[in-house]
Amino acid sequence: MATTIRPEDVTFARPLQERLRDTWSSAIGALKRDPVLAGSVFILLVGLFLVAFSTFLTRTEYTRPEPFLRLLGPSADHWFGTDDTGRDVFDRVLVGTRISFLVGFSVTALSAVGGTAIGLVAGYNRLLDNIIMRFVDALLAFPTILLALALIALWGPGLFNVIIALTVTGTASKVRLVRSQVLSLRESTYVEASRVAGASSIRILVSHIMPNTLGIVIVLSTFTFASSILAEAGLSFLGVGVPTHIPSWGNIIANGQRHVQVAFWISFFPGVFLTVTVLAVVLIGDALRDHLDPKLRGRLESTHGGTDE
Repeated sequence: MATTIRPEDVTFARPLQERLRDTWSSAIGALKRDPVLAGSVFILLVGLFLVAFSTFLTRTEYTRPEPFLRLLGPSADHWFGTDDTGRDVFDRVLVGTRISFLVGFSVTALSAVGGTAIGLVAGYNRLLDNIIMRFVDALLAFPTILLALALIALWGPGLFNVIIALTVTGTASKVRLVRSQVLSLRESTYVEASRVAGASSIRILVSHIMPNTLGIVIVLSTFTFASSILAEAGLSFLGVGVPTHIPSWGNIIANGQRHVQVAFWISFFPGVFLTVTVLAVVLIGDALRDHLDPKLRGRLESTHGGTDE
């Protein structure tokens, strides 16, 4: 029996431009009302500033060993002290910000684009859904760090391979979340109306379904950014991430663990930068979740807890 759709029953998705404008206005209002959120955004902006200008802020040759300056404590000349080869820890931490943010942004962007595209196709096409989701389930069965270690063991250590390995693990969680959204949206009245009007599947996905999944993807992306920074630090700490000659928070902390009893500052300061940055990003993600759609809380916590952590 054919479905009869009355004009008064049809509600169309709001234009993407209008949705983004309302989201921007809501974000500005939230910053004014919530000082914790404003502080978190400030910390993230400081991190972006260091990414852009860290090489101009360094005062020493942070890659050249200085044996006569090894294991010096924090002072006016070396604010965060020096490491076991005499390199300035402050300069190395500043430069290490670039690696951490590069990994975080790269993994977040790639997994968001890939996860959204694959999730849209999986949720809309029932045949491909069974094939794609079985592969996704297999990826989600492994903890993120173990899967990343397995992929890096296969491809070899290096910055590019770290980004690809973390992107693979981060994409799987977004595919599952976007797919669940599409499964509910594809039966909506305005989707049925577009289908009856002769709109192609691609047009329906891009114009009507995808705009309604952006909110949940944006929120999950903040957690992906934070978990990617932590995962990179963990991989570098284990010696399978960024090469040791490239400063990153993870390998600086790893370098300091051998001298933690006599020179705690080598690991302490990059650890503080790592903790504060991740905490700021998580707080921003919590605020985005509450302002975009409070109903996302339960679904995001269940999905994120089983995949990105």
